[in-house]
Amino acid sequence: MSEKVVLAYSGGLDTSIIIPWLKENYGCEVIAMVGDVGQGDDIEAVVKKAYATGASKVVVEDMREEFLTGYAFPAIMAGAVYEHKYLLGTSLARPVIAKHQVQVAAREGATAVAHGCTGKGNDQVRFEHAYQALAPHLKIIAPWREWELKSREDCLDYAEKRGIPVAASREKIHSRDRNILHLSHEGGELEDPVNKPLETTWQMTKSPEAAPDKVERVEIGFAAGVPVSVNGKQMDPVLLLQELNEIGGRNAIGRVDLVENRFVGIKSRGCYETPGGTLLLTAHRELEALCLDRDLMHFKQHVALKYAELVYFGLWFTPLRESLDAFVASTQGEVSGSVVLDLYKGNVAVASRHSDYSLYRTHLSSFTMGESYDQKDAAGFIRILGLPSRSRALLRHEVTVP
Repeated sequence: MSEKVVLAYSGGLDTSIIIPWLKENYGCEVIAMVGDVGQGDDIEAVVKKAYATGASKVVVEDMREEFLTGYAFPAIMAGAVYEHKYLLGTSLARPVIAKHQVQVAAREGATAVAHGCTGKGNDQVRFEHAYQALAPHLKIIAPWREWELKSREDCLDYAEKRGIPVAASREKIHSRDRNILHLSHEGGELEDPVNKPLETTWQMTKSPEAAPDKVERVEIGFAAGVPVSVNGKQMDPVLLLQELNEIGGRNAIGRVDLVENRFVGIKSRGCYETPGGTLLLTAHRELEALCLDRDLMHFKQHVALKYAELVYFGLWFTPLRESLDAFVASTQGEVSGSVVLDLYKGNVAVASRHSDYSLYRTHLSSFTMGESYDQKDAAGFIRILGLPSRSRALLRHEVTVP
């Protein structure tokens, strides 16, 4: 009996040629696992293609809700953004795909797992760290680190020689990754950071010029930090994000052009579209501004930075990430309420914020003087705060003045 290998299969250029390559070079049985994280593909067509290119079995796993509730929403609650811009759409999807891949391997009695990530990128780390954390006994096969193919053109040649149909072409050479949270674009004109993205590169969002000429208002409701409604309508996680993607996309929200630092030490350039995620992150931050105490909110910003690094670097299945999630969860109990956003040609403005747990008190913030705050108390507070500075100034005066 030949060895069984479970391949994380998307039907794109790389994984389309990996099935025959594995059979030719390893003589193994290939089980293709198709992870549905909301990429919008015709799953039936992907399954047929996997069988047509040599898969002995195809397993489809619907991960959309788990991806949102277990990975994307916790990251948004943490405020995790990598290098000021990237909302981690691809980074967050890899661990849930790898987790299901390992589970399929266990069910099918496979001895190895394989992926289509290159040896220059971050995704190889994300997949393989997950494999090691969840099933260290499994053999890992990374064809891009073994075969003689050096470019996407080489992959196209390989596919053409074997009659494998692929969506990529020599004219349309972008590498894309899509899920329900975002769509990423690399390659083509984007390889040179001097080049502006072509308008045809963007697919999920309208350009600001093509967006409506009037403001669209959207209200997002949260319960304990978790998004639960859009415009007053309760929705399950998948429908909620699909709705926000539609709203944000038609208003040119969520486009990012980023030169980023990969974990392997290479700078790369990518463009990302995250319309619904951008709206969620913005609204969630505004609600936290109402509901979180100052010191907690400021400390949480440090946690957000570390959380984003862990996700980007592929270190999801670690005690540190689990502990940071526990901390973030402890901060969200009173982050409930709603935020109204005004969207206009790529811009997001906050129109309204409301929470029953708001720490904002008008009688304290108002310029009208009341009994709740005695302004005379500020004098002593400021003098105590300034004591170290006064002492240092006096010392310098004594040293420098004869």
